[in-house]
Amino acid sequence: MGAEDGTVWLYDLISGKMQNLLVRCALPVRDIAVTRDGEWVAVASDELTVKMVKVEDMTQVKYLREQSKGTKHVSFDPSSRYATVSGTDGILYIYSLEEEEPQMVRKLDGAIQRLEADSEATSKAVWHPDGTAFAAAEATRDIAIYSTSGWKKEKTFAGGHTGDITVMSWAPNGSLLASAGADGYIVLWEAKTQKILQRFDFGNVINLAWHPSKNSVSFTTSDGELFIYDNFVPKDHEAQLQKPLQAAPILPEPLGEISNNVGRTTLADRSKEAIQRAARRGSPDSLDDILGGDDDMMDFVDDDDGAGYADDQINAFGKRPNGHLDDIGADVKRLHSSLPLKAHPPIQPGSTPWAGSRRYLCLNLTGAVWTVDQETHHTVTVEFYDREAHRDFHFTDPYMYDKACLNDNGTLFANSPSDGSPATIFYRPHETWTTRADWRTQLPEGEQVRALALSDSYIVAVTSKDYVRVYTLFGTPFKVYRQKSQAVTCAAWRNYIMSIGNGPVGPDGRHTTLRYTVENVKRDEICQNEDTVALPEGATLQSVFFSDNGDPCIYDSTGVLLVLQGWRTPGQARWVPLLDTKQMARLAGGRKEETYWPVAVAQDKFHCIILKGGDKNPYFPRPLLSEFDFQIPLSSAAVDTESEDTAAEGARFEESFVRGNVLLTLFRDLLASTNATASQRSDLARRELDLDKNLLQMLAIECREGEERGMKALELVALMSDRNGKMLEAAAKVAQRYGRGVLEDKIRDLAERRVMGMGDDDELA
Repeated sequence: MGAEDGTVWLYDLISGKMQNLLVRCALPVRDIAVTRDGEWVAVASDELTVKMVKVEDMTQVKYLREQSKGTKHVSFDPSSRYATVSGTDGILYIYSLEEEEPQMVRKLDGAIQRLEADSEATSKAVWHPDGTAFAAAEATRDIAIYSTSGWKKEKTFAGGHTGDITVMSWAPNGSLLASAGADGYIVLWEAKTQKILQRFDFGNVINLAWHPSKNSVSFTTSDGELFIYDNFVPKDHEAQLQKPLQAAPILPEPLGEISNNVGRTTLADRSKEAIQRAARRGSPDSLDDILGGDDDMMDFVDDDDGAGYADDQINAFGKRPNGHLDDIGADVKRLHSSLPLKAHPPIQPGSTPWAGSRRYLCLNLTGAVWTVDQETHHTVTVEFYDREAHRDFHFTDPYMYDKACLNDNGTLFANSPSDGSPATIFYRPHETWTTRADWRTQLPEGEQVRALALSDSYIVAVTSKDYVRVYTLFGTPFKVYRQKSQAVTCAAWRNYIMSIGNGPVGPDGRHTTLRYTVENVKRDEICQNEDTVALPEGATLQSVFFSDNGDPCIYDSTGVLLVLQGWRTPGQARWVPLLDTKQMARLAGGRKEETYWPVAVAQDKFHCIILKGGDKNPYFPRPLLSEFDFQIPLSSAAVDTESEDTAAEGARFEESFVRGNVLLTLFRDLLASTNATASQRSDLARRELDLDKNLLQMLAIECREGEERGMKALELVALMSDRNGKMLEAAAKVAQRYGRGVLEDKIRDLAERRVMGMGDDDELA
């Protein structure tokens, strides 16, 4: 039972006593639905999210999140495969519950009317008992039937009410439908024909239910009265209730006898003589005429083995029947897939979906761009973290921009008009030495912007026609080409752009793979061409961006941050994980339940927004940014940075070595492709030295563990780059300190070979 204080309580049906609190909402509860097996309860409230709570374990909660406004009703289909949510915005949201996380499969706009949360009229989707269709009350006061195949309207119960419909209920076998309205009538419908069987004069009815086995209904009114109406269905139609489960009224009526079919004789009605083939007559010079007939041999074939080839087995069509044969292939299964192909939807990095009337268009380390829906127009606000360098601004947006990018140079906007007008791209620089520097351009008719990107040099837009459009910062079209895959998103950094699109179908046969291309548009060089984005099966891409050093990064739905290593050399790129957020020490032991919304990678850290309470996107007011050090996943256990245990200490240094090696490779690649400054070259030497120091600490651990770890210790020494030989000398001193004489000698031999330019031996001992 739900209440306006936002609580939902569980009661015992037999004793009627309150058992325990099931869930608590921040706003009033409007509707509750229970699955047929009684395991899950869905709670609709004035909040934007519908909660699904497991009755036996209230800590297990699922969320239906796609609503942009409060919800009025929620319902399950009989098999609990789907959940339907009726929003106060007049949109019906349909979710699939077949996977672990509910997925929205369809959003029906116009199927129900807009209603206030406390209105007595209903917008609930009432499922037919066979689970293939549901009934919904339309704004025209008719009842529409929608099928699950295609989610389209199939039939209409029309003309039954002159006021808003307040409740609908199917008979237990689905043969009849009862509805009540604000006009003061309860109407009984025949489901198959959508005809009215009878009207009952009862006003203010707000709920109605059928008896599971008897001809009786119960209904309540807004006056607090409960009525039980026996013999509700007239005797002439009472037999309808005795029928087994009836199919939903979504199939077309069987064809009657139309004029073209009248009097037409079917093949089965013809006589055998009329359809039996005439015997073939021989030609005058046939072989039988020449050699003479052999009538005595006509009956030499004897069906003694029951094979079915004797003359008396010939049917009326002159063919042998196959009744004697087994049902060949009865057990053979034909493999086919009825599941639809799922392509990755377009994403705009740094943006969020609508939450009420607000949404973020862009959120990064520079600032935030957010918009408010004012029905006839939007209002856009741009805020900066560094308000000494930039000033916040606010403007009225008649174009209703739904995409934006922000950096230190300017702000970029684009819209996706639904009225057929051309899509618009608008750029506004932060500083200018001319009177007017902002510019606006329109795309060709019928072409929409799927994603935007803004760098210090170029503007990039990928469109619904799979074009990649590149502009200079002040509006000069620079390049247009069609990418090989269906556009999903893009990112930009300096002269480089990265476009991502849907590629071929993946191994599961249901989801498409993602392909990316990295190009230097200034030099007209393609670094990587239609390579695969490394996503695990079932995962989706959440964001894509360049780091502050210009390395492409992605963040997927499994909580893993990856960087593209070696991307400047064609064919050498690979995705390397920098952080698995689910393996962080702060989440170890289940102490916290939180997810992370990616913002940027800068200064060798992952910048994000922490989301709690099952949220998937940040909301207002603007949350604070958090940063985490990279931690490459090397083992199942989280690396404890505070533990003094030898194994934990060794794991910490191993992770630090692998991470340092990855970052060093990325930095070397950057310096090799740019004009490196003196400070960058000194930074490179410092990074190499830090990596050798890390190996030296790992060597100390191996020496401390014992002589039997000598081979691994020597291997660690061989991994040192050691430009001047000082690190190898330090390694020999570490071995000497722990009394590892044999290891010390081998380290000094290795140092001598390097000095002489002989390199390292393949064998360690």
